[in-house]
Amino acid sequence: MSTQTAPSRMPILYLSHGAPPLADDAVWTEQLARWSADLPTPTNILMVSAHWENAPLSLSATTTAQPLVYDFWGFPQKYYTVTYDAPLAPELADDVEGLVSDLVHGGVHRDETRGLDHGAYVPLVEMFPDADIPVLQMSMPTLDPRQLFELGRRLAPLRDQGTLIVGSGFTTHNLAWFNPRNDSAAPPPTPSAEFDHWAAEALARGDVDAVLDFEHRAPAARQAHPRTEHWAPLYLALGAAEASGGVEADTAIDGFWYGLSKRSWQFA
Repeated sequence: MSTQTAPSRMPILYLSHGAPPLADDAVWTEQLARWSADLPTPTNILMVSAHWENAPLSLSATTTAQPLVYDFWGFPQKYYTVTYDAPLAPELADDVEGLVSDLVHGGVHRDETRGLDHGAYVPLVEMFPDADIPVLQMSMPTLDPRQLFELGRRLAPLRDQGTLIVGSGFTTHNLAWFNPRNDSAAPPPTPSAEFDHWAAEALARGDVDAVLDFEHRAPAARQAHPRTEHWAPLYLALGAAEASGGVEADTAIDGFWYGLSKRSWQFA
């Protein structure tokens, strides 16, 4: 874990989180560990995962620790015994509710039965293995780009309180390309590579409008994301970045895993 002192403003992350077998991929786990070692130590972490869509906007448990949500099927038993006992983050939940409750339809719901899903805990196990930083997960109440962008804007003040805001998705996510019988480092399908290249260039130039309108502007958009939930956490990250100083995105991880782009960004 990083031992750097938290700065006056925490960065924001969008990461490609991987399926449970991420833990078996030595390259990816090393990339995540190296990334986190360069981060300042957060006061707490707000996770927004592609795997929790719920309206009204909901927050994970803050009163009693809940088991992880093993929201996947057909994997070896070892993936269902992983634990991640991070402290709860009730103060962060209060702050989130105060910032967004008037923006989201139906207000903010506290789901005291909800633990962290694999989009949250799989990368956290690799990045913050000591599980000593309080974590709160927030649902996506919609997949609408502009609404999630505005939600991110509302959350921007959390950065100045030491909160690490993490959008957890996947830069390309077409499971038709995923075949674990192949070499994980094999060349990706052309549509995945084309979309990855476009995304890297769009973020490098800070083109928020292009990212939000990717379905009309990106090559192979529908192939890269047959459904948009794994791209959507990026909208929220962009909103938080834009509202607190501008979109300055640096690629922290690139490359492909079983044909899927694992490109991940850090926003200053």
